[in-house]
Amino acid sequence: MTITLMETVCSVLKTTPQRWQTLVETLPMELLSRKPAPKEWSALECLQHIVDAERYVLPVRVRAFLAGQDFPAFNPDRQGTKPGAQSPAELCADFISLRAASLALLGQLKPDDLQRTARHAELGVVTLEQMLHEWAGHDLMHTVQAERAMMQPFIRGCGPWKIYFTDHDAGGA
Repeated sequence: MTITLMETVCSVLKTTPQRWQTLVETLPMELLSRKPAPKEWSALECLQHIVDAERYVLPVRVRAFLAGQDFPAFNPDRQGTKPGAQSPAELCADFISLRAASLALLGQLKPDDLQRTARHAELGVVTLEQMLHEWAGHDLMHTVQAERAMMQPFIRGCGPWKIYFTDHDAGGA
């Protein structure tokens, strides 16, 4: 039996809320809000970005593909929500709810829909299939980014083992 792109993408998208819920419920605020280096995002900033993408970008783009419409680019530095308006638990709860709706939307797609095209304001013509790859990669990238941010105090405190973390050391404070 072959696993389809939709099954693979949805399996990644289903794991992300659980991962964030575990992080938010388990780790101290100090670790979640710690930036790995100046101008880099903390874990909470990564979560806020993922929530913004879930609310304003990714499902909106799926609907645009289905309607035959083009869509604008999204700049998280200009259009994103600044963290702090909600507690980490509230932010995570919003993400869980938004993601459930997104998965329901993806469940309505047909295999032929994957070849639909739209024009992205910066990237040009893209397919829905390409965007689904990006969505799963986006989830994983920002989860890894958050985990890297939280690794920094442990990297700095591990003494001679620090050499094993050179690929993950942000070099910040």
